[in-house]
Amino acid sequence: MLLLATDTSGKEGSIALARCGPRTCEILDVIPLEGGTFSAQLVPQISALLQKHGFSKNDLGGFAVASGPGSFTGLRVGLAAIKALAEILGKPIAAVSLLEAVGIAAKSAESVLAVLDAGRGEAYVGEYDGKPGSERLLGFQELAAEAKSRPVVTPDTPLAAKLRAGGTTVQEIPRQRSDAIARLGWEKIQTGQTVSPEDLEANYIRRSDAEIFSKPRP
Repeated sequence: MLLLATDTSGKEGSIALARCGPRTCEILDVIPLEGGTFSAQLVPQISALLQKHGFSKNDLGGFAVASGPGSFTGLRVGLAAIKALAEILGKPIAAVSLLEAVGIAAKSAESVLAVLDAGRGEAYVGEYDGKPGSERLLGFQELAAEAKSRPVVTPDTPLAAKLRAGGTTVQEIPRQRSDAIARLGWEKIQTGQTVSPEDLEANYIRRSDAEIFSKPRP
């Protein structure tokens, strides 16, 4: 199967094209995307990537997409593009949590906290013990308290340094890109963990500013 994976969750993003079989998923290419311009770049870059390798959209057999947590605008752009392609082509979609990708990348035999910096003194936190657990938004002090009982894995260097300064055991890993999303997405597709275009939703975890500051109608 030819698989297309996208990640538009952060300041920078990427697209991956992979050829996947029963046992392996070969990454053919990974194309970076500049943050702030995903809406203008994503569809043209997908088309260029397919043409570069001699394919068209009709050759695609499935999709994997980073569903969050992350940028509200970036996630909406990425999910909208995948929804449209999957609906047109009638192909499966696998939604992949970035926290799950971080937890798996740790390759730990014990339970870990997968952590991403959420800004505002907060962190996105997912429990991972070989399978995904709950995902939450925690303040730094709450995270530090929970991290006393299990190690933390994160790609965010400043957050890792802050936690280590408080005595927390931290495993720092590279930031997971769309190639990691492709591999995890393929595993989900093989086990039937797919979503339809109409059911594909972003996993924001944090509410948007509009929701937080909106006033209820009288």
